[in-house]
Amino acid sequence: MEGRGACVVRRDRFILLECLHTEFEAARVKLSAFAELIKSPPSYHTYRISNLSLWNAASLGLTVDEIVTDLRNLSRYEVPSGLEEEIRLIMSRYGRLTLHSDAVDPGQMILRSDEGVLLDELDQQMALQALGLRRAGLREMTCSTSRRGQLKQELTALGYPILDYAGYHEGQSLSVSWKDSSFELREYQKDAVEHFEGKAGSEGSGVIVLPCGAGKTVVGMAVLKALQCETLILTSNTTSVRQWMNELAQRTNLSADEIGEYTGEKRQVRPVTVATYQILTHRHTKGGEFHHMSLFEERNWGLIIYDEVHLLPAPVFRATADIQATRRLGLTATLVREDGREGDVFSLIGPKRYDLPWRVLEKEGWIAEVECVEMVVPMKNLLKHEYMYASAREKFRLAATNPVKAAVVEKLLSRHKKASILIIGQYIQQLVHMAEELGAPLITGKTPQAERMELYTAFNEGMLPVLVVSKVANFAVNLPDASVAIEISGAFGSRQEEAQRLGRILRPKSGENKAYFYTLVSEASREQDFSLRRRMFLTEQGYQYEVKYAELNGVDSH
Repeated sequence: MEGRGACVVRRDRFILLECLHTEFEAARVKLSAFAELIKSPPSYHTYRISNLSLWNAASLGLTVDEIVTDLRNLSRYEVPSGLEEEIRLIMSRYGRLTLHSDAVDPGQMILRSDEGVLLDELDQQMALQALGLRRAGLREMTCSTSRRGQLKQELTALGYPILDYAGYHEGQSLSVSWKDSSFELREYQKDAVEHFEGKAGSEGSGVIVLPCGAGKTVVGMAVLKALQCETLILTSNTTSVRQWMNELAQRTNLSADEIGEYTGEKRQVRPVTVATYQILTHRHTKGGEFHHMSLFEERNWGLIIYDEVHLLPAPVFRATADIQATRRLGLTATLVREDGREGDVFSLIGPKRYDLPWRVLEKEGWIAEVECVEMVVPMKNLLKHEYMYASAREKFRLAATNPVKAAVVEKLLSRHKKASILIIGQYIQQLVHMAEELGAPLITGKTPQAERMELYTAFNEGMLPVLVVSKVANFAVNLPDASVAIEISGAFGSRQEEAQRLGRILRPKSGENKAYFYTLVSEASREQDFSLRRRMFLTEQGYQYEVKYAELNGVDSH
C-alpha cells in the first residue's frame, strides 16, 4: 500500500514489517530501538515488543511518548486498542523502584517507591520474603546488602526493574594513562564511555553494544582509565586473554608486572588480571566446587569487565549477583543469548548503556562494508536418499556436511584470489577434509595455544591466504585483514554465532573497504530453515542476504 505505514501492529505486541515497502529501512531502524526481531522471511519481518526491549529503550533515554508516536506513524492501521496503554504501563515500571544504601546500617539497603500500594503488593511476594525484604515504612522496605543482586533479579522477573543508586566501592586505585599522549578515542567510543559513566547514581554498570571491529577493547580500556582502579577482565578464551594483554601493554602505561593472565596455563593475579570464563567455571567433578570463582575476591577490584557478555555462563551469573557493589561493564556485539537469559544480563550486569547500529559505523568507514550471500548447494542423489530417511538431527548434519560444498568453496577461492580468506565450520571431520583438499592449515579446539597464535600471526601478515577454523574462532579473535568468510556449516539456529562469524571480517580494509560473507546451505533441507534463524540478528542490523544457486557444471549428480 504505497504511501501508507510499513507495519501491521498487532494487539499481542507483535509487529509485521513489509520488506518491499518504500519506508522499510527507516521503519526497521525505528523498530530496532524498542522491539526485537524474531522472524525474517523475505516478505514480512516479525518484531516483538517485550518488557526487556522497552526497559532497555528507557535506559537509553527513549520516552514512552516517542515510542507511541513512532508506532502510530509506522502502523498501516490504527494502533490496536489497549496496546498503547500496555506500553505506557510497562515503561512506567522502569524507575518506580529505587535502591539506596542505608546511611545508618551499611549492612542494609533501602528499597524506595513513591507508591505505598506497590510496596504493599511486593510485601505479599513469597520470593521477596525469602530474600529478607521487609517493610520499614510507608514508602520503604529494607534488605541485606548481600542480597542486592538476587533482589534485582527477582524484581526484574516480577516486572519491576530497579534503578540501583546504592553506589559502588572504589576499589584499589591504579594509575592508568595512554602510552601515546596524542591517542584519541573515536567520537562514538567517547560517547560509549560517557554513557557508561553517566551523570546519575545508577550509572557505572551496564552493557555497551558495538559491532566486532569497532574497538570494544579500546572502550573497555578507556573505562578502566576513567575509573583509575584495579580491574578484573573476563573473556571467552585464551586467545582473547592474550589479545587484551597485548592491547593493554601497547596502549597504556601499565607495566608487564601489573598485567596478569589467569587461564588454564597461568595463574597470575595482578592489578589488571585477564581471565577466561572457562577457568572460572572449571571444577574437578560435575557437582563439585568452582575452585577459581574466588578470583572475584582475590583483590580489591574497582571494575569488572565482561567481554563477550552474551556468553556469560550461569555460574558466573551467580557470582556476579554477589558483587553488585563493584562496577560492572559488559561488552558485546549482540545482546542475543540462545538460552534466553537476557533478563539476567539486564539485572546483574546492568541495562544497555550504549548501542550504535552496525550500518551507521559502516557508512562512516569505521567498519567494512559487507556483501552477504547465501549460496544454495545441491545434494547428490545418493545423499538425498540418505537424507530422506534420516532423523531430524541427522538430516541437519547430512545437509551441513554435504560434500558438494567443497567444489563451491574452490570456486569462491578462485573468485577471491588475492583476499585473506577464512573458512568456518561446525563439524570437525568436515573441516579436516576441507583443509586437506585445499592444503590449508586447520585450527580447532585441540590446536595448542602457541600453534594457534603462530597461525593467526601468519594469516595476519599475509603469509597464509586461507585459514580453516572451527567455532574456536567465533569469538574475540583479532584477524584484521580477513576480507572473505565462507561458512560451510553452522550451529542449528545460533544468531549470536552468525553475528560473530560476520564480525571476523568487519575490521576496516584498505582500498574499497569491502568484505564478503558467504554461507553455504544445502538445497531443500533443514539447513535452509536454520540458516534463516541464524542470520536474523544481522537482518535486524540492516544486512540483506542475496540468495544465489551454486552453478556446478561437470559435477556428477549421483
